[in-house]
Amino acid sequence: MIFFLSGCFVLGTNKNYHPFDAKALDKVQPGVTTARDVVDLFGAPTDVVEMSNGNAYIYSRSVAKGTVIWLLIVSFGNYDKQIDQIVFFFDDHDVLAHYGISLNAKNAEYGLPF
Repeated sequence: MIFFLSGCFVLGTNKNYHPFDAKALDKVQPGVTTARDVVDLFGAPTDVVEMSNGNAYIYSRSVAKGTVIWLLIVSFGNYDKQIDQIVFFFDDHDVLAHYGISLNAKNAEYGLPF
């Protein structure tokens, strides 16, 4: 008997990624930097969260990589999305209270779907 195996292998990337400027982040100082300063340095935030004692400006960048294998009837897939994110917390006078940063976008990987 002879079996024919037909298939396809696909790699894909979805980028919403512009790295954060480290020099701009060096200019940010809690207790000194205002919300306007942050917008001037980083542009418009991805999201703004209103809190009882101020606001949080969220900046997100992401990289997603996917792998798909189609074998006649069966498909296997793998999808990895990693995010760089900075969250700036402002008090009720729009002065920076503190911020947090997570840089993981560079860790997005293609992988076997098994």
